[in-house]
Amino acid sequence: MSETVKEEKNAVDSGQNGTKKVKIWNVPNIMTTFRVLLIIPFVIALLGAESGWFGEDDFIPCIVADVIFLVASITDLLDGKIARKYQLVTNFGKFMDPLADKMLVSAGLICLVSMSRIPAWVVIVIIAREFIISGFRLVASDAGIVIAASYFGKWKTTFQMTLVIMAIVDLSPYIPFYGIITTVVMYIALALTIVSLIDYVVKNRKVILE
Repeated sequence: MSETVKEEKNAVDSGQNGTKKVKIWNVPNIMTTFRVLLIIPFVIALLGAESGWFGEDDFIPCIVADVIFLVASITDLLDGKIARKYQLVTNFGKFMDPLADKMLVSAGLICLVSMSRIPAWVVIVIIAREFIISGFRLVASDAGIVIAASYFGKWKTTFQMTLVIMAIVDLSPYIPFYGIITTVVMYIALALTIVSLIDYVVKNRKVILE
């Protein structure tokens, strides 16, 4: 993959008339799109486990869902780094990368509510925060202001993804205090969700006060 990325970077550096032109379908954007497409089998595996589509034992489909989510999370970790390192940043990537994260995590959390693994009110708070920040960024964009991801926001995403991975498969019979650990991770994710929202609003309050 690194050779493909390098070839794309060389194509960027040697664009026509000396201008840099980045192809939309480069490696980072393909990874982002792949992450969105993975949501479909991920949700099918989870809802199938809940509804008994794959038999009475839901352990295997939950493991499959966990693996799919883990792969999708890894693409989230890599695509942005590759885009920045090899100068493959595009408007498509700027739009789809954070949207793909929100879609993936929200899909997982909503399915987990349906499976009674996470309280609905926690998921409502988390998703409401995403709506508020998305609206905030839209207003900022109209004013020509770019709101970068914050330190708290990055940790928020990390803990939310960890929560989804841990809550999908109940390993309590195999790991002592697994349920308690999962609950602790849930409240940390919730706290970071609220803190990151306050951080965004306080730092960029001029956007909505003007």
